[in-house]
Amino acid sequence: MYAKLVFRNAKRSVKDYLIYIVTLTICVTLFYSFLSISSSYYKPEIGTEYDFTMLSDGMKAAICSITLLLLFLIRFVNHYMLLSKQKEFAIQSIMGMEQRTIGWLFFAETLIMGMISIGTGIFSGVFCSQFITALLLTSYGKNYALSWTLFPDTVLWTICFFTLSFLMIGISNTRTIRKTKVIDMLTAERENDIELIKSRWISVVVILFELFVVWMCFTGVQTAWFYYDSRFAFPVRFMFWGNILFPAAALIWPGVWLVRTTGGTHRGLPLCSGKKKGFHTLLAGLLVCSVLNAFLASAVPVLTGKYYLPLHGGIFNQYLVFILVDLLFFICALIYLAGSLLVAWKEHSPEHRYKNENLFFFGQIISKLNTTSKTMTLVSITLALAVFMFIAAPVLTGWASGYLDIRSMYDVQIFSRYNNVYEEKNLPQDDYGNVTDFLMEHGMKAAYDCAFFLYLPVQSDFYNRMKYDFPVAAISLSDYNAIREMLGYAPVFLAENEFTTHWKTVATKEERDSFISGHPNVATDAGELILAKQPYHEEAMGETLYNSYTDVLYVFPDSICESLLPVMSNRYITTTETISYEDACELEKIFAREYPEQSDTGVFYAIRLRTLQINSSKAGNFVLQASMLYGAVVLMVICLTVLSLQQLLDAGKYRYRFSVLRKMGVEEQNIEKLIMKQLGVWFGLPVVVAVVVAAVVIAYFIQTISAEVSAYIGFGSLLSRMGTTVGILLLLLICYFLSTWVLFKRSVHSGAP
Repeated sequence: MYAKLVFRNAKRSVKDYLIYIVTLTICVTLFYSFLSISSSYYKPEIGTEYDFTMLSDGMKAAICSITLLLLFLIRFVNHYMLLSKQKEFAIQSIMGMEQRTIGWLFFAETLIMGMISIGTGIFSGVFCSQFITALLLTSYGKNYALSWTLFPDTVLWTICFFTLSFLMIGISNTRTIRKTKVIDMLTAERENDIELIKSRWISVVVILFELFVVWMCFTGVQTAWFYYDSRFAFPVRFMFWGNILFPAAALIWPGVWLVRTTGGTHRGLPLCSGKKKGFHTLLAGLLVCSVLNAFLASAVPVLTGKYYLPLHGGIFNQYLVFILVDLLFFICALIYLAGSLLVAWKEHSPEHRYKNENLFFFGQIISKLNTTSKTMTLVSITLALAVFMFIAAPVLTGWASGYLDIRSMYDVQIFSRYNNVYEEKNLPQDDYGNVTDFLMEHGMKAAYDCAFFLYLPVQSDFYNRMKYDFPVAAISLSDYNAIREMLGYAPVFLAENEFTTHWKTVATKEERDSFISGHPNVATDAGELILAKQPYHEEAMGETLYNSYTDVLYVFPDSICESLLPVMSNRYITTTETISYEDACELEKIFAREYPEQSDTGVFYAIRLRTLQINSSKAGNFVLQASMLYGAVVLMVICLTVLSLQQLLDAGKYRYRFSVLRKMGVEEQNIEKLIMKQLGVWFGLPVVVAVVVAAVVIAYFIQTISAEVSAYIGFGSLLSRMGTTVGILLLLLICYFLSTWVLFKRSVHSGAP
């Protein structure tokens, strides 16, 4: 009998469970599609030079960790269904059914809907997994072909995870139903929202913000003490002073507010209203201070790059933290004050207050904002994080992929460093013959093989070991041209008394021009050289061609290099066929046994194999990109589901209010406009705030790595990727907004006469 009742209730309530089923189906689809590529049955054709184990294990760990966030979403959706059926539970209890039985029936009902979601999600996950596979094969440079495959282990993982989640949350719901009084169930729809003044979360936020402001002010004073110079340009001086004065203003303002508030109450103003109005004044002042602090903090990396200020990365990291703190406080304060701003607008704009049904609209919005500010704040912060992850994922992976192309230009790269060598007799003179023997034993032919030395222009520079002040190394013209031939570049020609320079791709134009203008000639142990007519070259030639902590390499004639001290011994090899993953691992072990990273003489040896570099980098890049995108989508779905279900849950309370409007003669068209405006504010406020905050963080982030973006990604490619990301976000937002609008209208119209 109970089984028939469960199935009948499930069939009858399928429309009520629509948002429940849709949300859980999306969760299952995402889980299965992303986790499918970690299946033991998944065997993509990526070639013998790649090992898929690293990627598979990384994806499984990343996706399973992020999926724990779905427990919150499943719990929230179940809580929504629990609240929406309170009246039904009360009627069943009055009719004589035990509350324990009611709880288990509800659990069975939600479990059936969950199983439907799991089945539908796995089915749709098979299709969505094709996009993940296409993304994977594209990242490995392979062609993609459709293949509809159901992976048994991934299906088992999916069913086990979500079934266990349903069991845990279902048991919790059953206990809640058993302990809830019948009278509370009957009156649940008529309960008023809690008063905002009962929550003290914003007071805690203000205290924490003031503590961070002390740190901001101290850092501003410390930075100015060590780096300020009155000869700086006005924007730089304003930046230094602003990062002291604006945090100081944020510290002084609470004292001013306290004096004014205390004085107001002594003059006979009502204590309660004075405190409430005064606290809003305090919060508004701190809101302005947070915006000014964020603006001045974000100016630090911009002006540092423009005016070549001697600020180091540690200072940038501190100001990044300050920006994040200011923006988080901005979100909290703005959402909290949103209701008060609408109240002020309503009171001071009677032409808007009494226009059409605006008075009703203001009442609806203000009542919700005043009681859900904490929820709206958390949603805004989470949405901002999701937007940042969406944008940062292609930036980070594009940066890593571009850097991979630069550092893996040769099948075999062998290089050494002399940083810990203190006697010239211990400098390396090896030709790394064991690598030659290995290639010959395995039948691998070298298309190009260049063994060369890097020299110091002046022998006494060997003892210069100051970090970030190492001497620029030099390479002979013949070796330089041999490497250029390997890469397909045209040769370079120099006179006997000339030299030129070669630069890393990350070096900026300003750095290059400054160095060249300051070094029109260079002194060597074999005589002085003058700069050639072509003073620099910037083609990509790898990352191991330079001395430590330098971005430039001298190119000298061969006759000059014969008289110089060789300090580093390198070798670049390109093979006719790609080295397999197994052979690359074996070669790396053989090299490490004879040439350890840190030898007894202090020489640092290293070997880089294109196969291993590409394998580890591509696997790591894909895991990073997939996990960030998956996490961003999960956070986005959570936030939009919270916004949607809160409005749908309140639709029952609003049903009577809208019926009153109908009785007053308001047309259905105007009521639908009211619903659209209400949902527009409810969705628009957190989304707009989140997008603005995320845009500021992203702009700061891109500014700090602008050289890497220009060298490895390109701003045009970055903008196209960001455009695709924004399109995905808009699509998700539109889908949830329209779904909520349709269901909200249906719920409100169900009470129409």
